[in-house]
Amino acid sequence: MLYLGEKDILEAAGFDELMDTIEDAYFVEHSGEYEMPPRVHVNNGDNTVLYMPCFLNSIFGTKILTLFPGNASKHKPVIQGLVLLNDVETGRPLAIIDGAKLTAVRTGAVGGVGIRHTASISARTLGLVGAGVQGFHQVLFACRARPVARVNLFDSITEKASALAAKLGQALPGVSVEAVNDVNTLLEGSEIVITATPAAKPVLPDDKALLKGKHYLAIGSYKPDMRELPASLYALVDKVFIDTGHGLGESGDLITPLQQNWISREQIVTFAEHLHGAQTAIRPGETTLFKSVGMALFDIVLAELIYRKALQKNIGQKIRV
Repeated sequence: MLYLGEKDILEAAGFDELMDTIEDAYFVEHSGEYEMPPRVHVNNGDNTVLYMPCFLNSIFGTKILTLFPGNASKHKPVIQGLVLLNDVETGRPLAIIDGAKLTAVRTGAVGGVGIRHTASISARTLGLVGAGVQGFHQVLFACRARPVARVNLFDSITEKASALAAKLGQALPGVSVEAVNDVNTLLEGSEIVITATPAAKPVLPDDKALLKGKHYLAIGSYKPDMRELPASLYALVDKVFIDTGHGLGESGDLITPLQQNWISREQIVTFAEHLHGAQTAIRPGETTLFKSVGMALFDIVLAELIYRKALQKNIGQKIRV
């Protein structure tokens, strides 16, 4: 069996290859050639454990993830976990993969694919609200999906935004990265806006004039009582793109707008449907929204890619079982 840690994951496959594989996953979803039981949420106070199995024709696996929001104040990762890959014919364990890093890479790749297909091709400026691990990876993939020249960062903890700005500045040579003092400034200077927070209330102002004409990528809300987006944003979009239909019952950024009739169910389009339908070009000045909650299919498709590439490159630590 192979163990693949954070560095192994990054060495195994590049950003473009990871995004291409996520696009392939949407075709797998559309074909129905997989089995993905509903993911199991176990809540203990503010803490959550997720169990996410998925079976493909070539492999199967399970991601076990912990989400402990209080870890931020303890200077520990909010998201931790492992992915177990198994041989599809015998059930033999093949690999254990760092679940936190795989989640960050998967979520970044999903966001990058969303930007590829629903953000203006001319977008050169990016704003990120939420300076955590997920936000870091979102920016990296976004800058592969579009030739971003400037990144604006905001976090309610100023020190976190400044630290992430420095880290991204090193990772993205040639891109101007700056921590800004407020969300309004971020909106005024950004064509693509990413929200990556565990917020219970919207982190963007309820102001159509500030919100209009941008692409929004929201990844933070994974529970019904979590919501990053204001009501005014839904009045500006014709469609809400989602990465999986499961989000309709999980995310407050979908549940609340439907309950309050800010949008209709007909306006919500899964990305698999979008990629297989008659896609229309994004109009200049159009406001677009992509909401991501993730699903095990993405994790296992990427885990298989990383595992196969690691074998080819002789990456990882072999474990006797």
